[in-house]
Amino acid sequence: MPKRKPFAVTYEIVTPESAADGDVEEHGYVVESCDLAEAMEEVGGVCYDSADGLWFTNNEYDLDYQTGARESRSLHMPDNATPASCDRVARLLLPTWVQR
Repeated sequence: MPKRKPFAVTYEIVTPESAADGDVEEHGYVVESCDLAEAMEEVGGVCYDSADGLWFTNNEYDLDYQTGARESRSLHMPDNATPASCDRVARLLLPTWVQR
């Protein structure tokens, strides 16, 4: 039986035009099912956490200087993640000055 890969990574692309409308240009999954190592690689850097700690977002994943489009990526914790598990992932992803 294959091992369950409970993490997911999503993305949002916001352009100046979509931001003016209060919307995103594009959004979806980068990967729907992966392990923590792959999720951390795909989210690509320092993140900030949601209020409930169930996802972590890198708001500066990519910036297209020609179009002004910004891509952010979010690592989503498994549905059954405990607060302790969320705290351990937070220590890996959050900047040291934001640590819980």
